[in-house]
Amino acid sequence: MRKFFAFAVALLTGAVMTACSVPGKKDGTSPNGLSSSFKAEVSIKLDEMDSEGTINRYGDGMWDIEFSSPNTISGVTLSFADGNAKATYKGLTFSVPQTALPVKSMMTNLIDATDELSQKEKLEGKKTDDGMEVCGKLDGGDYVLTVDKSGNILKFEMPGSKLVMEFKDVAPISSSEMPQTTTTQNGETQTTTTVSDSAETAAAVTSAVTDIQQ
Repeated sequence: MRKFFAFAVALLTGAVMTACSVPGKKDGTSPNGLSSSFKAEVSIKLDEMDSEGTINRYGDGMWDIEFSSPNTISGVTLSFADGNAKATYKGLTFSVPQTALPVKSMMTNLIDATDELSQKEKLEGKKTDDGMEVCGKLDGGDYVLTVDKSGNILKFEMPGSKLVMEFKDVAPISSSEMPQTTTTQNGETQTTTTVSDSAETAAAVTSAVTDIQQ
């Protein structure tokens, strides 16, 4: 009986091994392309939801993503800065505390993993034909972040959350593409936004963000 349980535990452990734990892959290092600002086209599969959009990383904790599909969230932009998330749609902007987002929120996990790795001089992981897989652990679960041979992001996966994000056309962000900010009297930096009072638009944003978070 003890042998049976030992075998069962070993089998279960093998089943939940991450891609970086698979035997046969060699350890390696690569340049860190995550340490600078970048933009990319992204395809997202979160459980049964498929979506596409454009994603921008301006710096540590400063990101946004504009969705182009599906129709229920097309045109919605989620912006992350200073520990807060803002949803924007047709000129209407409202703030949502980042701590209020679901623990497994795809963007929060991506931001946490990428910003942490961006602090490293070089990335370390398991070599692949396209580049390298970097594995890590977040509050939301284990992740695998794949980079190309230049250290640019290719894929972000969280198997436990059924999340796969694939990136293409990764390119640097120019200074003219950085979001405009203003400085308040107490020295705080704020991103410039435009607010609309359309009730119809507000309802559309609320519905879209609910779809994203579910």
